[in-house]
This record gives sequence, structure tokens and C-alpha cells, in this order.
Amino acid sequence: MPSLNRRRNIIVATAVAGLFAAGLGFYWYTATTPGPTSLTLRPDDAALIVRGQQVYLANCASCHGSKLEGQAHWRERNAQGMLPAPPHNETGHTWHHPDDMLFAITKYGIAKVAKMPDYQSAMPVYEGKLSDADIVAALSWIKSQWPAEIRAQQDAVNLRAKKN
Repeated sequence: MPSLNRRRNIIVATAVAGLFAAGLGFYWYTATTPGPTSLTLRPDDAALIVRGQQVYLANCASCHGSKLEGQAHWRERNAQGMLPAPPHNETGHTWHHPDDMLFAITKYGIAKVAKMPDYQSAMPVYEGKLSDADIVAALSWIKSQWPAEIRAQQDAVNLRAKKN
């Protein structure tokens, strides 16, 4: 029969190993699952906006339009069952979402962010294609194009999201 000290050592070692495994599992889960990046778009940063317009025109305008107008009938599924590209101006829904979500959708895609693996979208996933800085620049440029009242409303969306 093991001594009391040996039993205590076994219990402590088992607990440490269990905590290590749990920590490793948590690290793996959070490292492989998109989540909030706690970023803030910067629509008043002139240099960033210049870069953002370049990134947007090169990567986004072919679908979302050079004037952020989106595709016709963007609220109706097409023959392939996908929604056309929505406008990113004040007539669309982009400004209804917090910065973190806009970034995550752009980087990882709607299917991954919404945890809907079967969701079909024509929008490319930009992870590995655009840097995080380029995504922030493009989204900041989009936001810089909104009227002041829409920007203020989206800022309020950000505040509510950060409180949750």
C-alpha cells in the first residue's frame, strides 16, 4: 500500500497533468477558431484610407462595386442559391455589424464565422491572401465613405458589442 505522501504526489501530478491538458485544449481551440480580434477601424487615418482604397479596388470592387453599390437584387438568392454581393454604402447592412465581425467575415468567411460549414457564398476567404493590416485598411476605407450619422450608428454598434 502506497504511503500517504506517495498518494498525495500521485494526486497532485494527476491534477497538474489534467490542468495542462485542459489548458492545451483551450489553447488549441482558441488558436483554430476565429473569434473577436478587438480591433477598431480607423476611418480618419488618411494614410490608412489611401491604402484601404487600393486594397478595396483590387480585391472587393469587382463584386461590391467601386462606389460600394453592391450587386443588383442583393437580398435575393441567385440561381446557384447564393446571395449577390451587398452594398457597403449606407444602403446596405455592413454598418449594422461591429468592426470585429466585419474583420472576421472578411478574413475567415461567413461559413466559419457563423459556424455554418455548409453555407455557400461567392465571397472569397481572404485568410492567407490579404494581411490583417490590409483587411483593416479596406474596411476603414469603406467606413470612411459613410455619412457621419451612419458612422455614429456603427460606432454605437461597436460599443454594444464590446460590452457583451
